[in-house]
Amino acid sequence: MNCSAVAVDAHLAALLREVVGDAVDDRPRRLAEYSSDASNYRVVPTAVVFPRHVDDILAVAEVCRREGVALTARGGGTSCAGNAVGPGVVLDLSRHLGRVLAVDPDARTARVEPGAVLDTLQAAAGRHGLRFGPDPSSHSRCTLGGMIGNNACGAHAMAYGTTAANVASLDLLDGRGRRLAV
Repeated sequence: MNCSAVAVDAHLAALLREVVGDAVDDRPRRLAEYSSDASNYRVVPTAVVFPRHVDDILAVAEVCRREGVALTARGGGTSCAGNAVGPGVVLDLSRHLGRVLAVDPDARTARVEPGAVLDTLQAAAGRHGLRFGPDPSSHSRCTLGGMIGNNACGAHAMAYGTTAANVASLDLLDGRGRRLAV
């Protein structure tokens, strides 16, 4: 990395600290840990952020948009296609945003945070005799946000459908910074 890239990275990390406090980690070990996923790809990020609230995600996305820095959302890092690695900032949504917020057995729906692990959802739904259809082999580690990102399915996709077929609505942020309910 050249000196100007180091200065840019330090500048970005400082900006992110102002936005989210101690949730930013740009230490070499952390960057190495987040430079790979279940794929063969390796891309070292500038910083890893562990947002505690949706507002943290919105703030980091605004800094990245303003600074022209790539932003990669990450859950369990189980993608075999390199979806969870990228240059710039990696948001780890599994550390603090991993709750199943509600299960409505009558509507047969659940509300989850993006970092909720599939097995956690299955346990909550199972108490009502329900399950989330897709069943990838990484079920104990994959997050619902990641499953949505790569339309995960699993061995029973023909019977239960892909993730896209099992999502009723999303609260999302697009590349222009618009928050949408779809």
